Amino acid sequence: MATIDVQVHAYERNHPGRPWLGTLVGPDEVTGDQMVAAMTEVGVDGAVLVSPFSMYGFDPSYALQVQQRHPGKFCLVRPVDPNDPAVADTVADWAGKPGAVGVRIMMRDNVSTDPADPGINRVLVAAAKNSMAVNLLCWGRLEQAGQLAARNPNTQIVVDHLGLQQPFEPPPPAEPWAELPKVLALAAHPNIAIKISGACTLSHQPFPYQDIWDPLGRIFDAFGFDRCLWGTDWTRAVKLLTYKEGVDSFRVTGRLSDGERAKLMGGTVTRIYNWSPS
Repeated sequence: MATIDVQVHAYERNHPGRPWLGTLVGPDEVTGDQMVAAMTEVGVDGAVLVSPFSMYGFDPSYALQVQQRHPGKFCLVRPVDPNDPAVADTVADWAGKPGAVGVRIMMRDNVSTDPADPGINRVLVAAAKNSMAVNLLCWGRLEQAGQLAARNPNTQIVVDHLGLQQPFEPPPPAEPWAELPKVLALAAHPNIAIKISGACTLSHQPFPYQDIWDPLGRIFDAFGFDRCLWGTDWTRAVKLLTYKEGVDSFRVTGRLSDGERAKLMGGTVTRIYNWSPS
């Protein structure tokens, strides 16, 4: 089974031709070529390349460029703006791009907290119509995510980063799993899958991060491995661990059987996004 990272980012250093809108914690650049080299070094066969919102906003042009250069290594997710009246057309256009498998809603302050919000639901309906998954960055708004799933049962929703707020630099939160009961409640919605991404950044222990496994076990029990997708959220995690540590911690643990590991680290990503590396 191929090993697939459910979320990585790639970006150029800030330059006038493609200026950053903001900043992302991490190196000055992690180009597509550099991301492929990092993956190859640790035996990761492919990844879902998520266009980094902090730098490029709703512009996925660099991600498209990277995928064109490495079509066998990456499929693509781009952020979309639920406040844009034309967002359904954006989703439909994106669905026709090479490697595109999903869209992402960053549920920040400028995005409505109403589960009936027309813009958010417009995205979810358009995604289902175009066979795309919707990735939700929704920490602090997990109940809303569940209500959106109930309103859109035909839409595949993928909750980002365990549904929990994660750090960009040390130290990890004092109580990183405080919202876990709300995360587990989302498992009641069969159209919700969850990224087990960035989990190591929540650990208070060094590699191999033994303290993450009890709470992760509760998530695995609730969702099942057919709805759990491993990932590193590289490059956001660079100040907390190495890429190799983010990969190896899931390979060396005795808490996963070979079958569970195969689903978590690739099989479920392939099924949810209908993509595999080549």
